[in-house]
Amino acid sequence: MEALIEELKRLIKGKRVLILGFGREGKATFRRLLQAGGAAKLAIADQREFSGKEQRELRRVASMPDLHFWIGENYQSRIGEYDLVFRSPGIVLEREPEQYGTTITSQAELFLQVYRKQVIGITGTKGKSTTTTLLYHVLKENGIPAVLMGNIGIPAFDCLEEVTPETVVVFEFSCHQLEYNSCSPHKAIYLNLFEEHLDHYGTFARYQAAKENIYRHQEPGDVLYCGIQVLPEPGSCAAEIKVAYPYGEYPENRKNGENEENEETLISEACEADIWLEDHVIHYQGETCLVPADRTKLLGHHNLYDMAIVYAAARELGVTREGFLAALPSYQPLPHRLEYIGTVQKIRFYDDSISTIGETAIQALDTLPNADTILIGGMDRGIDYQALIQYFASEEHPVANIILMEATGARIAEEIRQLEPELAKSGRVRLVAHLEEAVDLAFQVTKPGAACVLSPAAASYGIFRDFEERGRRFQEFVKEREKK
Repeated sequence: MEALIEELKRLIKGKRVLILGFGREGKATFRRLLQAGGAAKLAIADQREFSGKEQRELRRVASMPDLHFWIGENYQSRIGEYDLVFRSPGIVLEREPEQYGTTITSQAELFLQVYRKQVIGITGTKGKSTTTTLLYHVLKENGIPAVLMGNIGIPAFDCLEEVTPETVVVFEFSCHQLEYNSCSPHKAIYLNLFEEHLDHYGTFARYQAAKENIYRHQEPGDVLYCGIQVLPEPGSCAAEIKVAYPYGEYPENRKNGENEENEETLISEACEADIWLEDHVIHYQGETCLVPADRTKLLGHHNLYDMAIVYAAARELGVTREGFLAALPSYQPLPHRLEYIGTVQKIRFYDDSISTIGETAIQALDTLPNADTILIGGMDRGIDYQALIQYFASEEHPVANIILMEATGARIAEEIRQLEPELAKSGRVRLVAHLEEAVDLAFQVTKPGAACVLSPAAASYGIFRDFEERGRRFQEFVKEREKK
């Protein structure tokens, strides 16, 4: 802790400092800035309004009667008046950072500058939270000192007291935490990349560039565990690259643009990777690890892929194969990720509210046996749903009931009408307004003994606070009908 506090003291001494965004991370930054002390001026900028009482209380806590607040619609208008700005994740800057004439940093960047040699950072469009928490669990179960932080909901500045020179820091990075970073972790895991957050970045290229900061500033001697789909261009990464190949989920957008269907070719190419899967067997640098299905609560091939990368990283951190397998049964999957919530009126219900892209909805249906109904829709961020529509139209994936809702659902329904008229006329596609109506309809149309899954393939914002609230409401709607 002392090293980071000393660095904070050096950075803010005599400076005008602004905290941009005052959510969970902004509040943690506020506490540490007060602990370090020495700033000439301190201010908070946030889009939400602060009551007079709240402002007075924060001034009292800080012992700073002149603590400034820039709040409301124009909260970013004063950025250029400060020497140092701590930006919270998710804040969309109105201009490029260099145009402000000030230094813009973040908790993630500062933490990496001080502790990068101890950090294994995890990112990817999907699977990063499962990978992060599973790796942390495996390390702890094997007696390796570790601390969990980052996008998992634990600000780095809240964990400083737990970091010793022996600690392995397992840090989940969102694209927002990586966006402007000039420092990368010593060890990094880059799982995958799909269209996401286009409302924030505008283009897929900008989103991809943010994610690539997980490895862009790595140095010789660092390590990158990397899915073959997101393999860095030659010369763009100084780290040793350990390639992960998810055999069984052959990526369509490979670097060479091919989509070879020959099984022998797939296995041959997988064998050239450092980490690859064959059924429930993890292959890693010449050794194998069989993961029996009854030793883990994680469902689906996509979770086995995450597990394989965790295995490789854990082995390098000193965990034995036996220690890895022994840790798996006690790992509890995170909620709202293909979570079985019970059987009601002879229908098995699953909550996959974490799903915000078409690929994860496909994974849910591929994973669940006898899936008869899927609930899809939410906030429309303009991502491409053609692959999902083609999946629904394929004779190989005849899910009987496709219940669409909200803005995304309406757009998908229209695209189905235009692109797959036979599917549109089949009676399988149904459009409702909101989640509660979708649950009501699911009870009416799902076959007894079959499964119904909420896997929305869309964001929850503007409808629910976040995907957790959406999942909780789904579970409540299902359980309310259990009582009827």
